[in-house]
Amino acid sequence: MQESPATRVSLLVRLRDGSDAAAWREFVRLYAPVIYGFARKRGLQDADAADLMQEVLRSVSRAAQGLEYDPNRGTFRGWLFTVTRNKVFNFLESRRKRVVGSGDSRVQARLEQHADGDGTLSGDWETDYQRTLAAQAMERVKGEFQSATWQAFLLTAVEGKTPAQIAKQVGLSVGAIYVAKSRVIARLRQEIETMQGDEP
Repeated sequence: MQESPATRVSLLVRLRDGSDAAAWREFVRLYAPVIYGFARKRGLQDADAADLMQEVLRSVSRAAQGLEYDPNRGTFRGWLFTVTRNKVFNFLESRRKRVVGSGDSRVQARLEQHADGDGTLSGDWETDYQRTLAAQAMERVKGEFQSATWQAFLLTAVEGKTPAQIAKQVGLSVGAIYVAKSRVIARLRQEIETMQGDEP
């Protein structure tokens, strides 16, 4: 069985040691796609989103020495969301100031969406984080299951097919497919809990 990943709090502690390459790889694997995806959803082009992601990661690197876990001050993910959101806003604002206005209302709408106070942006951030976490958990536990069990899970839980539709395809009875799906989901929940660790 694969070794459990570091909990988020212990990962933050390990990040303070700039020479802990494994901690930084884990951090980048978990958060880089979330940062990049958030920037793309705000209208940044691929290269701009990648540059912004690097800028956010540099900010984390610079701040890592002073990272102290204090649940009363909020979550690390909340802090990272704020840093990312501010960098996106600054990028869009500087682009707006550089470019002569075209009268295009889409740019203004993106800026107004950024300033939205209804929680939509933070909701997108959390959704992207949860998807990234789930994908990594799936990658970690996949090897623990037989091929037919894993395929039954993917076809039913991910692709939305019914057990009756895939029974012959995966070589399992309908009842076995339900059991397989349930076992994989339970294991994924356990792995996600482990990955989230003691993060509030």
